[in-house]
Amino acid sequence: MRLAEPVAASWKAHLALRFEERGGRTILAERRLDGPLVVQKTLHPEGDAVCHAIVVHPPGGIAGGDELALTCVVRPGAHALLTTPGAGKWYRSGGALASQRLRFEAEGTIEWLPRETIVFDGALARLESHVELGASGAYIGWEVACLGRSGSGERFARGSLRLESRLSRGGRPLFVERGGVEGGGRLLSSAAGLGGRTVFGTLVATLDRDAPALVAACREHCAVTRLPGLVVARYLGDSSEEAFERFTRVWTLLRPAVTGREAAMPRIWST
Repeated sequence: MRLAEPVAASWKAHLALRFEERGGRTILAERRLDGPLVVQKTLHPEGDAVCHAIVVHPPGGIAGGDELALTCVVRPGAHALLTTPGAGKWYRSGGALASQRLRFEAEGTIEWLPRETIVFDGALARLESHVELGASGAYIGWEVACLGRSGSGERFARGSLRLESRLSRGGRPLFVERGGVEGGGRLLSSAAGLGGRTVFGTLVATLDRDAPALVAACREHCAVTRLPGLVVARYLGDSSEEAFERFTRVWTLLRPAVTGREAAMPRIWST
């Protein structure tokens, strides 16, 4: 499928954040924005050491030609948890590609725990996530994609979703994954693909030490693969709520081992 170039009238938004540790407290030391992508007031619901931030896209949906970019730097000793207030909606396109690019750099700890991404029938979407960790950096993050609005009977019959994820430590790749889903394509129904399911997701967490009991506990909730320095959990089903619940359970188990802190749910999840 040949895609049109992004149109001039579309939203172009870039949000750049930098978190630092000062006197035992993680603060949002720098916030630069250009366009409709913002972060609400930062919170410290679990004490000074961890800063929670809610990333908001005020238009509420992403249309053809929109380009969103979020960059986040976490300095040594700092711990940032980023989430979103609701599902990201990717609307049907008239021909232009919409994109979201995440670029995270961490010598400290970063958690990226957004709500689901809903890809409407006819959307042309590209999601990229690049995480670069220093020697002491730690990461937990997930993405959940919903193809079509199945609750209203909509299927993903047209359009495309392109995905790219990369996590490196010190410039050395630990996890690289690229893929694509074509609306109405064979992958949607293939047993080697989505097998007729409409929701899929991936959670990635850094974990250097051996922890067979922990991995076994995570497998009670998701399909889990142990890779060198990483734990990767997968969801495949038909419910974004179930995916979020299962990933939250895995996060609750992994967080103490990855960050040294018990799980503390972001307040926005309860609203």
